[in-house]
Amino acid sequence: MNSKTRFFVQEGSIVREIWGKSDTILFIFAGASAEFALNKAVDWLYFTGKLPADPIGRLFSTVTYARQIVFSEMEVANKAIDRITAIHSVVEKNRNSKIPDWAYRDVLFMLIHYSVASYELLERKLSTAEKDDVFDVFLRMGKRMNLKELPVDYDDWLIKQQEHLKADLIKSNLSVDLFKQYRKHLGRFRYWLLIESQKLVVPARVKELLGFNNGIWLIIILKFYKLSRLIKLDALVKNFVLPAKYKAEIEALDKGV
Repeated sequence: MNSKTRFFVQEGSIVREIWGKSDTILFIFAGASAEFALNKAVDWLYFTGKLPADPIGRLFSTVTYARQIVFSEMEVANKAIDRITAIHSVVEKNRNSKIPDWAYRDVLFMLIHYSVASYELLERKLSTAEKDDVFDVFLRMGKRMNLKELPVDYDDWLIKQQEHLKADLIKSNLSVDLFKQYRKHLGRFRYWLLIESQKLVVPARVKELLGFNNGIWLIIILKFYKLSRLIKLDALVKNFVLPAKYKAEIEALDKGV
């Protein structure tokens, strides 16, 4: 490898570890699916019809883009970010309206929150420097997208995140419909697992709006799953609980991009 190669996320970064494991990504995916449903801008995701038609596939697509950015060289990652901006520009043109800047920030805030929350749930507490590293990666993504009013550091993000959670989330008819779509595409048992997973990583405001209690059952299941990782049975467990339709995508999450 060329020693001068610049990556968007440097080797050794905690962000590569977080986004290099299917376990962590699946919890990021679970938490984001709950918060997405409550966002006041969720109607934009309904506009093309792709989200309600295939909510799981749509979220896997989002994860794929994020991973491509995390593991790519700087130039390739920047092009991926520019493609995301271009795709949204087409949707804006078709709807003859602009996606609000705060909606883009909300997505960045979700990526930061669920990266930290999911890793800490499954592995260990992150240090201040590691949290700063997570923040820096997604801050640079936001700057590349020319977003305004971005937080200046992790502590500032903590304040702004709470402001966004209060201002930008609401339980609407689209929220209810999206959860119905999750259940339709996952089935009863996997939907229950999704809800229990969400309870463990979503912020308090999301729990409040969705009427979540504490995820006691999944904490017990999580202990069993961590044991299965130690004895190398985690792949078998994941194959059992996750939809076969997305088996290839899930297996790819454990591989470098």
